[in-house]
Amino acid sequence: MELSRPQTILSWTLQLVVAVILFQTLFFKFTGAEESRYIFTLVGMEPWGRIGSGIVELIAATLLLYPRTVAYGAIVAAGVISGAIFFHLTKLGIVVKDDGGLLFILALAVFVGSVAILFIRRSQIPVVGPRLVAAASM
Repeated sequence: MELSRPQTILSWTLQLVVAVILFQTLFFKFTGAEESRYIFTLVGMEPWGRIGSGIVELIAATLLLYPRTVAYGAIVAAGVISGAIFFHLTKLGIVVKDDGGLLFILALAVFVGSVAILFIRRSQIPVVGPRLVAAASM
């Protein structure tokens, strides 16, 4: 299914917003910024969780910017950011180190943006399950 012009514009706007948020956080994760180290120490995943999630976010942001892989990028972004939201709600809290909840708000923006991208591009979501089941039954 071909996207209409408004759908294409909305999708690309969301893709850019989500990718920029993901790219922006990479600097702090990859340089070992004090706040990033604090967060991942608190959840018991420093340094491997910080670096690993940064790599996954880099992959997601890159996939979001390449037209053939947008759906994959949105799936990966929604998945990785779900972990961030989970830790905010269970161990970190909404406000981390007096940030006014900014990191949590950015995580929600990435999640909502990714889900919206998937809704707009639902016809492009890769269908893996039925193909695997059909192949296994042959």
